[in-house]
Amino acid sequence: MAAIKTIEPGKLIIGMNGDMPMTQLKDGKLGGTDGELMIYVANKLGLEPVIQMMDWAALIEATKQGKIDVMHGAMGWIEPRTKIMNLSDPIYYFGTLLAQKSKNNFSTFADMKGRSVGTVTGFTLIPELKSVEGIGEVKLYDTSDGVLQDLVAGRLDIAILDPPLVQYGIVQHPEWDLKQVAVVPEPDKYPIMSASYNVIFGVTKDEKALEEAISKIIVEDIWPNCVNVKAMTTYGMGAKSWFIPPSPNPRAGIDRPADYAGPK
Repeated sequence: MAAIKTIEPGKLIIGMNGDMPMTQLKDGKLGGTDGELMIYVANKLGLEPVIQMMDWAALIEATKQGKIDVMHGAMGWIEPRTKIMNLSDPIYYFGTLLAQKSKNNFSTFADMKGRSVGTVTGFTLIPELKSVEGIGEVKLYDTSDGVLQDLVAGRLDIAILDPPLVQYGIVQHPEWDLKQVAVVPEPDKYPIMSASYNVIFGVTKDEKALEEAISKIIVEDIWPNCVNVKAMTTYGMGAKSWFIPPSPNPRAGIDRPADYAGPK
């Protein structure tokens, strides 16, 4: 393996947006389901973690431009991202869930007809979401908090956010009266929103050896020793569904070998 290069020797500049339960800064330390794993990786690599917080769209640009070494926080693998950064092996998996009031039962793309749907600026599903036939309105927000506030207040019918974030909110705030329902896939029309995501770390394009070192820790240490399961369980995300890879795996033959199945 080539020598590991980072922006500042001996340091790992980590980008995050602070959405819980994936990432948080508490007493100056990075935590959360993904954050704990990131710190685990940094320690294994012998690198000092340096945390930078910004919104999601800015994180993508900062990683693309080589201003941070690695970004994370329920980041899903999609092919376009392979063109602008190196993507690690997955730490867990999830599909698209529709957050809504408990009284509703929206589960299909047809259910979006005439309804308002909110998500976060910079999410890769946005062009596809806007193309959903008959959708009432797509509202874009700078933060997930803004989306959830409007969903709780009834200013949105549906929210599409990182499923761990919504699940954490539901557990912490039962008074919100929310639930999540998996969308019924229509891969021919909406392949991005119908996919089950590999949740990964995004590494700036010039640091391929860093991505390879991170992926090695993920595959040979984190999964076999259930480090990810323990971290997820800490925040109420211990269900087996988070750890089942999609089949077939969408990155097979693209940035991984043709027979790639994903760790489990």
